[in-house]
Order: sequence, then C-alpha cells, then structure tokens
Amino acid sequence: MTATESAGDRLLLVLATLANPHRLRVLGALTGERQYVSELARALGVSRPLLQVHLRKLEHAGLVSASIEVSEDGKAMKFYEVVPFDVRLTPQAIAEAVATLNTTVKGANA
Repeated sequence: MTATESAGDRLLLVLATLANPHRLRVLGALTGERQYVSELARALGVSRPLLQVHLRKLEHAGLVSASIEVSEDGKAMKFYEVVPFDVRLTPQAIAEAVATLNTTVKGANA
C-alpha cells in the first residue's frame, strides 16, 4: 500500500482486479510456480499482448511480481509469480475499509 492509498482504496483496487475471469485464470496458473510471459500465454491460450495487459493490472494491484532474467542464449525473459495475499471479506472488514475510502479512486472500474 502506498503512503496515499487507504485500506479502503486498496481493497477496492484488489477486488476490482480480481473481478475479471482472465485475471483469475492468470493467478490460478501462477499459483505455486513462476512462469515467463510466453510460456504463460501458451498455457492459457491467450495472446502475449492481452496477457501483458492483465499482468500489468495484477502487478499494479500488488498480486503478482515480475523479474527479468537473461536466458543462456541471451534473450531477456520476464518471469511472473504470485505475491502471497489474503483477502478477507466480512461485513466488519468492509465497514472499516469504507471508513477510509477515498472517493476519487481512479482505475476501480478497470
């Protein structure tokens, strides 16, 4: 969470990011193992550009992280892995998050 991001803003961002079936599939495929973009695109049957859009959103929400490594043949390979997270939704947790919600949150509908 950034210095200007409240708990409510964070919850809204995470929930909006997870509300997409493609991003859920990406998280499912990355759970337990890191993969590079091309390998992940093949496994999910999606184009690399579309996958990269979803990976950027997941990374922005703090749900995945990326690292670049150079293969033996000199190619740069970007690997992604799931960042451990635990989202608990209870009426009390939502009430507490709402109390800190910034009404000018951008990107919540993405």
